[in-house]
Amino acid sequence: MSMHLRAPALEELSSKTFDALIIGGGITGAGIARDAAMRGLSVALVDKGDFASGTSSRSSRLIHGGVRYLEHGHLHLVFEASAERRRLMRLAPHLVRPLPFTWPVYLGQRLPIWKLAVGLTLYDLLSLFRNVERHRRLSADDVLAAEPSLCSDHLRGGVRYFDAATDDARLTLANVLDAQRHGAVVANHVAFTGVGESSDGLTVSRLEDTLTGNRLEIRAQLRVNATGPWSDAVRQLQGAPPTSKVQGSKGSHVALRRERVGNRDAVTLLHPRDGRVMFTLPAGANTIIGTTDTFTSVSPDEVRASESDVAYLLEAANAFFPDARLNRDDVVAAWAGIRPLMPSKGSSVQASREHAIARDGREVTITGGKLTTFRVMAAEVVDVVQRALRMPQTRAPTDERPLPGGDPAHAGPQVTIGLSYRMGALRWAVDHEMACTLGDLLIRRTRIAFETRDNGRAAARRVATFLGWEPKELERYDAEVARIFTIDP
Repeated sequence: MSMHLRAPALEELSSKTFDALIIGGGITGAGIARDAAMRGLSVALVDKGDFASGTSSRSSRLIHGGVRYLEHGHLHLVFEASAERRRLMRLAPHLVRPLPFTWPVYLGQRLPIWKLAVGLTLYDLLSLFRNVERHRRLSADDVLAAEPSLCSDHLRGGVRYFDAATDDARLTLANVLDAQRHGAVVANHVAFTGVGESSDGLTVSRLEDTLTGNRLEIRAQLRVNATGPWSDAVRQLQGAPPTSKVQGSKGSHVALRRERVGNRDAVTLLHPRDGRVMFTLPAGANTIIGTTDTFTSVSPDEVRASESDVAYLLEAANAFFPDARLNRDDVVAAWAGIRPLMPSKGSSVQASREHAIARDGREVTITGGKLTTFRVMAAEVVDVVQRALRMPQTRAPTDERPLPGGDPAHAGPQVTIGLSYRMGALRWAVDHEMACTLGDLLIRRTRIAFETRDNGRAAARRVATFLGWEPKELERYDAEVARIFTIDP
């Protein structure tokens, strides 16, 4: 949908009465919209930013069973996530791909090889032995053959196992586009601002087009709050008391040039300072190191990686890849997102990644959960919606119907803008993928902002010229990348 088609979509939002208005276009809201539309509900989906512009574009980009959750006894979550990982590799092979992990074990670490092997045997069991391959134990020589840049001092051996990698923003977009194909009315850059009453007593939701400032109202039988770390703020806009239902956990990542780190595939590490499980992940020409996991009260609109986060991540990378000698100047990009966890008395690492669904009259709120299990979460929410609307319980075949899409990088003229992207792919994103801003294009439809030291600023100027966009769009882009990628002191 190009910008010139935006007005008809907004007109439909304000002129039609919907069964459900879904607020929040991250992976959870996108999955709910797709499931509901496939069941035949009339659905509207809005997000105050772009689709996946919050946590869903700032994850570790993994679809995984959650091997680290085994330590905390979250077996049901691991079982569910393992099944979803297998399903998504089948339904979206263009977006979810197998990824081999090497887990080296060193003398004195808190997880000896035998204990790790037992845990991964349970991991295989919970996936019903249907992972890409079963795990296998490695000798020290095997570990170094797989990852020769790893530290060899006191290396006792390791294990090799499989999870999957994804493009989190494009996985979200695929769900949005398929929801639209099944009849959902979707609009990014449309903020929910409050509620009112219509003459017939139906609750009206007030919206604002954040690109133009225009205001509109939408009529819906029910609202679904799927805004993740913004859930409490949206609940208050709906008139709920200011009690917290979400506990935010900040996860920071850094991108480094892959040749500087030296990893071949993914590596699972235990941080030398506190033993926390973290990952070294291949991402094209870059390597992503992450993630931190600390409770935070920072607004999700303002969350960024800090200098201490970056130092913590580099410390781990240097401990396991000693020849890299990484320093602050090696950081290509650093970013952070907030996981919307359910309140917990323990640490953020121990907090459950399970989800919870609450209904209060004509409001349904979902909190918690994780990227991998979005489809299951969506189905449960729509079950609640149908009961609230006294509809017959039906089922959407989201476990059978492949997600649409593919790589459009071949589309259009052979004009490159660096890395592997072409101008034609960006024009396609504007015309067919609802990209309305340079941030939509360079942060989420492509990952240029994550892959370049200037966070895509030079590319943004060439793209704006190619598309004929006004200079104010460059100002908007500069502000967005500063908000996301600036490293706090």
